[in-house]
Amino acid sequence: MSDSTPETPSSNAAPVGFKEWAYVCEALGQGVQTLILRKGGIHEGKKGFHFEHEDFWLFPTGFHAQGDQLLWLPEDADKVAVPQDEERELVDVKYFAKTQQIWRITDWDKLAALAPFHVWKEEVVRERFAWNEESCLHIALVRVHKLPITWSFPYLKGYGGCRSWVKLPPEGKDFEPIVTPVLADEVWNEMAEKIKAVLD
Repeated sequence: MSDSTPETPSSNAAPVGFKEWAYVCEALGQGVQTLILRKGGIHEGKKGFHFEHEDFWLFPTGFHAQGDQLLWLPEDADKVAVPQDEERELVDVKYFAKTQQIWRITDWDKLAALAPFHVWKEEVVRERFAWNEESCLHIALVRVHKLPITWSFPYLKGYGGCRSWVKLPPEGKDFEPIVTPVLADEVWNEMAEKIKAVLD
């Protein structure tokens, strides 16, 4: 079965980053996919993971084997890749996401039917789905926007660890008004309707 009525994300005054593999950030930022799949990290708290923010910046993370677990890579993969946490000095942010709908899916067949709409290999999705005694994944349909420039700021130790959400420098609020959608309305709407047809 599937549960498509999780907590409604809340709008947060401070800029927030959502940590995701750098290559997946590019897939979202280049319009290759409009979905985020998340099982949750070990530091998410007793209630587990939730898409708790309506609007957030995509915070690219380094993971040395991410290319082996994806079906798509950006053309400039070497430039997109970021160092591991312990070696990192800067964070470069380019993409801003707005949550449109969220689901908590416990039906593997529904997740399998999403294969055309994301870049993860099936075995990666299946592993995340069945990672504990409660087989489920949290899915967010997002509308991604792009900055005309790259927002760079120092990497802090507090950004590390197995957590999904991190607080970002306050100047991020100044960048939000100048982002533009990466996909035209008609293209995004068509993709969104196909995804909803699978999950609703």
